[in-house]
Amino acid sequence: MKYGIQGGYHDQHFLIDEELLDRIVDSADLCQQDTVLEIGGGIGNLTERIAKHAGSVIVIELDQRLVDVLHDRFDNCSNVEIIHADVLDIDLPDFNKVVANLPYSISSPITFKLFKKGFELGILMYQYEFAARMIAPAGSSEYSRLSVNAQYFADVSLLMKIPPSAFSPQPQVWSAVVEVQPRPAPYEVTDEDFFLTFTTAVFNQRRKKLKNAIIRSNHLLKVASIDQVVSHLAADMLSRRAEELQPQELADLANHILALKDQI
Repeated sequence: MKYGIQGGYHDQHFLIDEELLDRIVDSADLCQQDTVLEIGGGIGNLTERIAKHAGSVIVIELDQRLVDVLHDRFDNCSNVEIIHADVLDIDLPDFNKVVANLPYSISSPITFKLFKKGFELGILMYQYEFAARMIAPAGSSEYSRLSVNAQYFADVSLLMKIPPSAFSPQPQVWSAVVEVQPRPAPYEVTDEDFFLTFTTAVFNQRRKKLKNAIIRSNHLLKVASIDQVVSHLAADMLSRRAEELQPQELADLANHILALKDQI
């Protein structure tokens, strides 16, 4: 049965290139022991391929019209569960792999919600510029808080770029599929939430030297006596910009600020 594609589905663009759909599912190395989460099932092109290889598929879809399409397509498939919900508003079900064409407008909150849940492997599609920031090394033009925070939780690598022509309706941007393999952080942080907030704070002031960036962003950090705390930090570190520091250096700096916060 062919499923028609119409506009108006929460700005979704449906991947229709069969070769790319197969490549995405192949990248997940699925087996019958896998429980796969798919966010934004759309019209089910990816769902259909996942269901052929995985033990079970849990699809979360917000748009009621698409939920109806998915039920019409998969109600006879015993290994497909469809949840009508906003993924940001619900507790995620248990799963070990996630394969999804994520809604680009909420890529960041969805990604970090997934990291908090924990999983073995993710094959995730993003807008290309977002994916480039996820994998960017320190000192590159794309290096950002997203780079630091994503790489804190996982090894991330770019698998493939996808042109607008692979979708219907065609988006105005290129997309990319990223492999995400969660693992323990490669460096120690004293307080994970503070570290993630710290990276957000200093990259919000990325063109300023760290001394000024930290002070100007203290509304996020909420460190009492921030001027005194900063005065105890290494001058050579404070003269650099966030985009020039390795993730390990940013973690060390956040840890040091927390230690000084308790002492001053």
